[in-house]
Amino acid sequence: MSEATARGPQDSVRLDVWLWATRWFKTRALAKTQIEAHRVHVDGQPCKPSRAVRAGMKLSIERSGDRHEIEVLGVADTRGPAPVAQALYSESEASRTRRLEAAALRAADRAGYQAPESKPSKRARRLIRALGDLEML
Repeated sequence: MSEATARGPQDSVRLDVWLWATRWFKTRALAKTQIEAHRVHVDGQPCKPSRAVRAGMKLSIERSGDRHEIEVLGVADTRGPAPVAQALYSESEASRTRRLEAAALRAADRAGYQAPESKPSKRARRLIRALGDLEML
């Protein structure tokens, strides 16, 4: 019988392991890198990957330019199915609305740009190069 099974249910787990197990980051090494880059805060403080996570703690996770404010509901040290992982935390309503508003602003910014339907023809590429050369004069 291993030591992990002899202990019974866990009350805490390392932060990098918890972030990996709850599917915030694809690998534990990536979770560790993001923690060391101060993109993850525990109770408003930057922390180390070995910080113990317990139920009731508040985490702030910055990922892809979005900031998620979550509360830890449970701990796990193994990566399981997504529904199980999502049950281990809850995101605050303020955080969720702030993220959705930021996403709407980014979508509105992109709406003005229309990507070309196909790549330019040989003639169009020559015209583009010629226009680029005019800016150097």
